[in-house]
Formats: sequence, structure tokens, C-alpha cells
Amino acid sequence: MKKLLSILENNARIPLEDLAAMMDMTTEETAKMIDEAVEQGLILGYQTVIDWEKTDESRVQAYIELHVSPKKSHGFDEIARMIARYEEVDSVYLMSGAYDLLLKVHGKSFRDIAFFVAKRLSTLDDVLQTSTSFLLKTYKYRGRLIDASESDEREKYFL
Repeated sequence: MKKLLSILENNARIPLEDLAAMMDMTTEETAKMIDEAVEQGLILGYQTVIDWEKTDESRVQAYIELHVSPKKSHGFDEIARMIARYEEVDSVYLMSGAYDLLLKVHGKSFRDIAFFVAKRLSTLDDVLQTSTSFLLKTYKYRGRLIDASESDEREKYFL
């Protein structure tokens, strides 16, 4: 199963026949394994990596660090699940270190994100402090170089 998941994580569009050959299985066995992974909640969905800067779509992303007050009976889970339900929130991570939760959020403008923080996050009783960093440019996402056409000077000298 681990091999299947690793392959699909890197390329979810790989033809079933190719995937089966890589797994040294029949296409039927491979399809059944994929179905089982979905049923078990191991595969949660399939995504495409898009370079949004090459579109005319207005899109701003930010990372927000949160200090929160955990509940005695639920720890950080309750506040994290509540925040995860906001449509502006792409991802929520429990962190160790200087802050408790890390959010990846999106909006159409910097102002949209600023208002989301000011009017929705900061007003939550369990949120003690926020720190917002706006994403300016993505160089690599999920193992894929973005705008790989630009050459890396280090590559020229590597033998």
C-alpha cells in the first residue's frame, strides 16, 4: 500500500495500466487496492498543482500563526476544527515551537485576508494572538518547481 500511495502522491493521473506495472500487479488488483485506500480514508482526494501567477485570477495567500488557548478536554482539536471550517482556510496545522496553529488561507486581495483575521479569527475567544505573513512568490510546491524554466546557476557546475 505504501508504494501505491507514494506513486499516486507524486502523479495521481498515472494510467492504471502503468501503475499496475509499477506495482507488479494486474490492473484489477491495483484498482481494488485504490478503492480500499479510499474506503480506509488513506486517499482523501486528488489535486492538481497550478501556477496561479500565470493566470489572470486575482489570488492572495497568507500563512497565519496563531497562539490559542486549548480546552482541558479537547486540547487544540476543538478550535482547530472550528477554524478549519472557514472557507478562506486551506490548511490548519498543529505546531510545536513559537505558536500553536499554522493556517494557510486565501482571498482575492490582501484586504480580504486582513479582514478575515480582524473580524473572524481575532474575535474568537480562544485565539490569543495572530501573526500574518503574506505569500509573495512560490518557488516549489509539493515537490514541484514552479516556473522551472529559470535555470539554477548551481546546476551548471554540477558534474
